[in-house]
Amino acid sequence: MSELFIELFSEEIPASLQISARNQIEKLLSENLTTLNIKHKNLQSYSTPTRLTVKASDIPEKIKILGAEIKGPKKGVPQNIVENFAKSKKISVNDLFEKKIEKGVFYFAKIKGKEISTEEELSKCIPKILNDISWKKSMRWSNYNLAWGRPLRSILAIFNNKKLKFKYEHLESVNFTVLEEHSEIIQKKIQNFDEYQNFLKKKEIILDHTERKKFILNKIISICKNRSLKETVNEPLLSEVTNLVDKPRVIVASFDKNYLNLPQEIIKSTLQSHQRYFTLIDHKDRIVNEFIIVTNNKDEKKHIKIGNERVVEARLSDASFFWNKDKSLNLIKQINKLKLIVFYEKLGSIYDKTQRLRKMAYFLSDQLNLNKEKLEIAASVSKSDLVSGLVGEFPELQGIMGKYFALNQGFEEDVSKAIGEHYLPISIYSSVPKKPISYALSIMDKLDTLVGFYLINEKPTSSKDPFALRRAAIGLLRTIIENNLVIKISDLIDYFIKTYSEQGVEDLNKQVKKDLMIFFRDRMKNILKEKKIRPDVIEASISSHFNDNFLELYKKTIIMNKFISKEIGKNALSTYKRASNILEQEKLTTKNGPDAVLFKFEEEKELFERINSIRKAFTIKEEKKNYENHLKLLSDTKLSTDKFFENVKVNDENKDLKNNRLELLQILCSTFNSFVDFSKLEGV
Repeated sequence: MSELFIELFSEEIPASLQISARNQIEKLLSENLTTLNIKHKNLQSYSTPTRLTVKASDIPEKIKILGAEIKGPKKGVPQNIVENFAKSKKISVNDLFEKKIEKGVFYFAKIKGKEISTEEELSKCIPKILNDISWKKSMRWSNYNLAWGRPLRSILAIFNNKKLKFKYEHLESVNFTVLEEHSEIIQKKIQNFDEYQNFLKKKEIILDHTERKKFILNKIISICKNRSLKETVNEPLLSEVTNLVDKPRVIVASFDKNYLNLPQEIIKSTLQSHQRYFTLIDHKDRIVNEFIIVTNNKDEKKHIKIGNERVVEARLSDASFFWNKDKSLNLIKQINKLKLIVFYEKLGSIYDKTQRLRKMAYFLSDQLNLNKEKLEIAASVSKSDLVSGLVGEFPELQGIMGKYFALNQGFEEDVSKAIGEHYLPISIYSSVPKKPISYALSIMDKLDTLVGFYLINEKPTSSKDPFALRRAAIGLLRTIIENNLVIKISDLIDYFIKTYSEQGVEDLNKQVKKDLMIFFRDRMKNILKEKKIRPDVIEASISSHFNDNFLELYKKTIIMNKFISKEIGKNALSTYKRASNILEQEKLTTKNGPDAVLFKFEEEKELFERINSIRKAFTIKEEKKNYENHLKLLSDTKLSTDKFFENVKVNDENKDLKNNRLELLQILCSTFNSFVDFSKLEGV
């Protein structure tokens, strides 16, 4: 058994592109080896900023192709079809034979068993695999046609301790790895993966990204322990930094304590977002004036530490200047300056947006029973920090700086907090606003954006969403769900359409509300998938949902998924299926509902009464609804339906009685489907 490994050596590839390429090459190689019937084990990919490596072991040197009879075209087809079939199997037409099977007489080709060289097959498939790697951003260089994440300089390919020969674009495979050391290029011949890895280890390169991540994490945790600091690490930053270095060195640096008077978010943004440093936090969740640098080089003379401290000093000095300059600027007086900031060409300015939010504040505050004045103030000044120098320097802090400005100027805490949180959530995993003024402003802001872009027909496509409307919709829905809110979104959409019209925005889409409702339902699927809900349960819930109460949709789905495999769910589903199967076989002549006068048996009356009691329970106010009890009510109908089917003949000779009983089963099924569409559920 032999080993295959490939190293693609290039200029430094950005972290995000690196992760994607690493995953792709592993998946593509696995798929191709399986397709070629090449058995293998321990297939794994690794990456550093300059190396993309993949290896697999226990690969046979020969591939056995079993003999087989391959069915071709039917006898009687044009001769050229027969000739093409023979050609595809690399035999002559005379070598084909006829064989009668169930569907007639067909031509067959007999393929003899043989062994082919694994090395030859790999030489053919590896270039195809490399060509199939897709890059979100790629580049070409010199006069070559090859597009890669960054210029690809060499391809090391070894199979069975020998060079695997192939050509990919202008590059021919080699049997050596490349290392840049002290401005010199070193080439080292390699025979196998262990030798390759040992060579890199001697040069202090950690090829395995998981080992590299663990190494960096352990160093950071050790530093925190030694300084009695909180052992927390920014996971996304750790993953990014892991892919920025291959010889990680962890350095502790510091900045002037006076900068700790700045809002913590400014310091975090400076260190983490701009410089990729790790902040250190004490056990009271306060940032300390030390930070961690992960670098690729030793720093025996402290040049790296001092250089990075100077960079941080300059950044924090600028931030301090803007903070002291901006914090006293009157937020209300800044509103008019928002006229100079374009929201979107066809939708007016940011000032126009704040005016729509201010008007909506009155409307939404009635729905949610909130303080109108507070919500209006928060809406009016929610974007005022955009004209500040600090947000100009740190755009990722918009909203957050508005909160600090508002607190500094004496705005009430819940109003200030709403300004700081109204952009939340920023992803499907981030937290949502939890305070009433905060979540109300967040909902208004996102819905205003959605209505606006749908109004001018700038909707997301299957491949593009330049205005992040999917994220906005998911954020809006999560805010509603996680705050247990019942909101008439349809009414809010109508109100926003009206305010856009009053501002002179051209209505290019006459069915904004309908389109948005479909869009919201599709986004609900994403939210429910993240909750690991069964696909059939999601489909059953979404397809039965026709109103704008998305909290109801969410709760029903969660309950249905929880109980579908338990007795409650099984009873409900089996009851529905039994009734619906009869309705599929028999056609109703009318659909007016059953006539109680035509009931001849107590079982009919009992089932009818039970259905009516369930329907009544389903119509109570939202805040009093208990969806687990609703499902239990449906489940409990099993006793009544079992008695009905045992004692009542549905297919009665009397057509009126038959139709009336079918009507009874029809309203039973429609009652079930008003909870979720049971016809979409699997399991019985």
